Order: sequence, then C-alpha cells, then structure tokens
Amino acid sequence: MKLPRAQASAWAAAAKMAQRLRRAECAEVSPSPVNWSQRAALYVHWPYCEKRCSYCNFNKYIPRGVEEAAVRRCLVTEAQTLLGLSGVQRVESVFFGGGTPSLASPHTVAAVLEAVAQATDLPADTEVTLEANPTSAPASKLAAFGAAGVNRLSIGLQSLDDTELQLLGRTHSASEGLRTLAEARRLFPGRVSVDLMLGLPAQRVGPWLRQLEELLRCCDDHISLYQLSLERGTALFTQVQQGALPAPDPELAAEMFLEGRTALREAGFRQYEVSNFTRNGALSTHNWTYWQCGQYIGIGPGAHGRFVPQGAGGHVREARIQTLEPDNWMKEVMQCGHGTWKCIPLGKLELLEEVLAMGLRTDVGITHQGSPVFVGRYGRAGLSVADPSTSTPRCLASENPLPCARRVTAVPAFQDTVLGSPVISCLPS
Repeated sequence: MKLPRAQASAWAAAAKMAQRLRRAECAEVSPSPVNWSQRAALYVHWPYCEKRCSYCNFNKYIPRGVEEAAVRRCLVTEAQTLLGLSGVQRVESVFFGGGTPSLASPHTVAAVLEAVAQATDLPADTEVTLEANPTSAPASKLAAFGAAGVNRLSIGLQSLDDTELQLLGRTHSASEGLRTLAEARRLFPGRVSVDLMLGLPAQRVGPWLRQLEELLRCCDDHISLYQLSLERGTALFTQVQQGALPAPDPELAAEMFLEGRTALREAGFRQYEVSNFTRNGALSTHNWTYWQCGQYIGIGPGAHGRFVPQGAGGHVREARIQTLEPDNWMKEVMQCGHGTWKCIPLGKLELLEEVLAMGLRTDVGITHQGSPVFVGRYGRAGLSVADPSTSTPRCLASENPLPCARRVTAVPAFQDTVLGSPVISCLPS
C-alpha cells in the first residue's frame, strides 16, 4: 500500500511539525507525576498479512484489498473511545503489532498517534514500536514510519537459514533480513529488536548457534528467542501430524536455548524475561508493562486489553477482547465507537494468577516489597504499593538487580503462604 510521493511528503512534514510542537510543550511545562492507576500502554492491531506463515495462529487475514482509510478511521475512533473509557491521563508506550503492521501506510500510524496525543498525554519520548517484516519494510518506508512517530522497530527475522525460512512460510530471504536489520539500525540506532526462532523440525544445535553468532555480529541491543509452538490449525502442525515433517525435539530445543542464553550473556546481554534479552538498557517498555501487570488498552480486530474503566466510574480491572473479524469489527466501531467483543471483570484470584504468571517470567520476579501482587483500587493487578518515583524499566536498565524499594501498604491474607520467600523468579540468578 504505497502513498503518492506528494501525499507522503505532506503528512510526513505534518507529523514532524506535530512532534516539534509536542517537544516544545514538554519543554515549557514540566510533566507532573501521574499515578500508575492513570497510566497505560496502548496496543494497536493491524490484522492483515501478505501471506499466512506456516506456524502462525494469530488473528490475521490475507485480503484481496484493504480499504485502509476506513480501517484508519476505525482505529482512531476506537482509540478515542477506549482511552476515554479508561480515564488514563498518560500513555507510556504504543505498540503496532499484527498481522504485519509494516504493510500499513505511515499515514495510519501518524493518525493513530495524533488521536492518542489529543485524547491524553503522550510524551515526546514515549516508546512507539512497530513490528516489521523485511519484505514490507524497505529503507524509505522505515524512514517514513520514523517521521510518523515510530522510534523503535521489532523485526521478525525468525531465521538466517533460507531453507528454514521457506519451511516457516516467510516471504524474505536471510540476506534480505540482514539488509533490513542494517537499515533499521541506521535509522533507529539502539532501538531495534530482532526475533529468532528455535526448536524447528529437524533443526540442530550447532547450525542454529552459528545463526545466533552471525546475528550477534550485526544486531542491536535487544533479541528475543522464541521456541516454536506447534499450534492446531496451522500448516506446520498438519505436516507434523501427518508425518511429512519430524516433530521438534524438546531436548534439542532446551539445549539450543541454554547454549543461546550463554552466548548472549557472553555478548553482554541480560535475560530480563524468559524469551527476551537486552543490553545497554534497551528493554521493551511496552512488554514490561504486560509482565508487571500494568494497564494496557488494545485496539483493532482481536486486540486484548486489561484496564479499569475509570472513565465510566468503574473500579474493577477488566479483561477485554475486541471483535476478531475486521469487517465485523469495523461495523461495530462505526455503530458503537468500539468493537469490544468480550469484557470480563477480574476477581482477586484471577489477578493473583496473572501476577504470578507474568512476574515469574522476569528476572525481577515477585517480591514482598518490590512487586505488585494484589489488586489496588484501580487498574494494576498487585499489592497496594507506594507509587515509585521512577519507572521500573529505567531502574531495570542497570546491571544490578532491582532493589526492593516499594513499601507494601496492604497485604492479602493468603500472601504469606504464596510468597514466603523474599524473591521468587523462574529465571536463574
């Protein structure tokens, strides 16, 4: 979906002007502290792809044509509606995922960000991530996304072996992936993440480690290692079930992961979450909100969110899922202002389960003083804790473990039986 050059130049100039004005406003007015109950992350789902990858069961569609202007209007409308419903005063990160959001025009990204900035506080330095596939992200388009407000990229390389890429149904080659990575690093230095998969059928430890070593010679400061999960309904699942491909060996996958983690640590990376590694403090602020059970708002077909509808007088955190199918979602947004399909109030036990499942994924783990564990009055699943003056991600950027500095002000009766140790984490120290 290409924009005419004149139109692209016009909106890019407008986006740059809006960014300059926002920076000027931030410089003139020092931001007042915003309580965590009034902050949220925003996830934007672009559901369209060029091709369905053989392993993917995400909510994605391969259309004959996309009326992008209509989709854009609905994304803007739903963002305005749900931000108003949430009552949040500041959006701390925005993540454009999919699907393949790099297929969208930068104009759509700029329109969504402008709508967010008009509805609530969107600081000029807010992390704005876009997932990109190499074949839909030439250098000129990546630069245009930067002009529209994106400041961080997540590139789905998945493999540096052409045979494996074909098996996965990817549309790019290894050389195309590395070329996109180089361009991304030039345009977004220090703010590029890459994905690498492991545990594929017939994959071996040695060749995979050589891929990782090659990646370490040219990557930025964030790498995600994902083990293949065979999902029912995908082409890869069917091929394995029918015997056309060998089932992935879990023992080999475990060895790959352990060897890969060692290589990353030797290269200066810190494993701050089960699958995510960072150096120089370049962790994903957006994903950290998920793992710390902060509030997040999901817009777009099939997007998920968890927040308290304070704008409607609510006091209970809700799990929300938007309507899956894009055409139906757009109809609902045009009729109701949003396309929420399911809205589930979360009880205390469900909130504790969320905290345990998310917190144990991180190297910070769950602590009596430093981790939210129960529900407070508003959006965060966790103990009622004194609001920290600095955000967790900035503290986590250091190489030392995060100090347990927050004071517990309310403890549930079952806490001592569940959280008897000072720090609980599934990651090795």
